[in-house]
Amino acid sequence: QVQLVESGGGVVQPGGSLRLSCAASGFTFSDYWMYWVRQTPEKGLEWVSSIHPGGTTTYYRDSVKGRFTISRDNAKNTLSLQMNSLKPEDTALYYCAKAQIRLRFSDYDASSFGPGTQVTVSS
Repeated sequence: QVQLVESGGGVVQPGGSLRLSCAASGFTFSDYWMYWVRQTPEKGLEWVSSIHPGGTTTYYRDSVKGRFTISRDNAKNTLSLQMNSLKPEDTALYYCAKAQIRLRFSDYDASSFGPGTQVTVSS
């Protein structure tokens, strides 16, 4: 079955950096758009970034553009999110997710979320 396991979160000061990773198994990783999604009690689920199956196209929410970089390694079935210049408002539980539909840019599949990795930005 589909399994996604996020890692790399932690506590960091404002302006710091973290690199999140997501290990994927149970599906053909290279056939799916992949996403990073974050969750807070105040805002709920919030889409962060998306990447094409081949890694050729990426999208970001406005608030993270220029600070976050999504990437993937299809040979290793791994998704990453490099987060620089972190702000307190980036504090959240971060999930990776696959698209609902193979080879299509579609909504993320929330049922594919792993346990998530907590990012806390605080001085």
